[in-house]
Amino acid sequence: MSKKRIVVSGMGVVSCFGNDLKVFLEKLLQGESGVKTIKHFSCEEFTTRFAASIEEFDHEDYLDKKQARRVDPFIAYAMVAGAKALESANVPKDHQLDPKRCGVLIGSGMGGLDMFFSAVETLKEKGARRMSPFFIPFTITNMGSAFLAMEYGFMGPNYSVATACATANYAFINAAQHIRNGDADLIVCGGVEAAITPIGISGFCACRALSKRNDEPARASRPFDKGRDGFVMGEGAGVLVLESLDHALERGAPIFAEYLGGGMSCDAHHMTEPRSDGAGVALCIERALEDAGVSASDIDYINAHATSTSAGDVAEISAYKTVFPDPSKITMNATKSMIGHALGAAGGLEAVATLMQMQEGKIHPTINLEEPEEGIALHVPIKMIEKDIQYALSNSFGFGGHNASVIFSPYRG
Repeated sequence: MSKKRIVVSGMGVVSCFGNDLKVFLEKLLQGESGVKTIKHFSCEEFTTRFAASIEEFDHEDYLDKKQARRVDPFIAYAMVAGAKALESANVPKDHQLDPKRCGVLIGSGMGGLDMFFSAVETLKEKGARRMSPFFIPFTITNMGSAFLAMEYGFMGPNYSVATACATANYAFINAAQHIRNGDADLIVCGGVEAAITPIGISGFCACRALSKRNDEPARASRPFDKGRDGFVMGEGAGVLVLESLDHALERGAPIFAEYLGGGMSCDAHHMTEPRSDGAGVALCIERALEDAGVSASDIDYINAHATSTSAGDVAEISAYKTVFPDPSKITMNATKSMIGHALGAAGGLEAVATLMQMQEGKIHPTINLEEPEEGIALHVPIKMIEKDIQYALSNSFGFGGHNASVIFSPYRG
């Protein structure tokens, strides 16, 4: 049996460059870094004191003022990105869709870290009687999906995936499966993260995972460069509206691209380090190709996971050399070089970047690539180039060895 076709009918972001899709793409094409010294909390004692933060979040009246002040930022980011994605999909709040056939799968790797940190301080300094009744519901990772569903009345599949930095891609794949299985016609899906907090930054510092280029933050995220010394934290949300083609055509929805397929795997190797041979990543990509019905030779663009860590970038390149017969024909870039690593939101933001580049026919640069690691093989532009993307692969790999890859193409009718 042929698989039910699935299209992307909406996109939304909350990022260090703001919430506007066009501005998001423009900043990327210009090669602008969103990485800056952290100013919204004291971190003088931290070994890393910079990130791609959202410094002044604008909820744009998608949340009322009381709600915006009360909820954890990760919930607010999910609601705004989700609402903007639905808006671009021509789904208003007073929509006429069957609510039982619409769902939300917006995952988060960390959940409400800001709320968690504040609650611990309250418990320690003021005691249990002063704990907020919102502590638990505003901390758990499923609440971004729950709040968006309440806002739109969507009663279909609704939960949070939490697979670290692979979260958003897992959400896309699961959403597509629900649609193909007939559980829903439309699902809002992606990833969200708001981990640039004292506990988030200090925790990753303790893992020795972050770059320490405190004197030049904009040059700190440098995927595939020999001078890389760790990743740079980012935050935000990247959300897609996935919809069955039949349903999209029936309601006259805009169609931005077609979702072809996705694959998952586990390295089964180490808590934080990838397999050096990239075998888990290669398996994941091969499964995505099989699910999409696409040959490895068809892929002409890759949005790499490319965190700027010593082991991760090399393992990823090893996987590409295993899977692709002629890697030199593939153009690859690293969105994280400009917006940092948004953890559970990374795959969502990068999927939006992938689809917008596909629409625009332009590839954004990978910045800070001054001395490329030997043997990359793929074409990694350091300036914006024009390219007609036909088959795009977007990869996300997380702590615990969780790997997820998704494949998109232009909608061809």
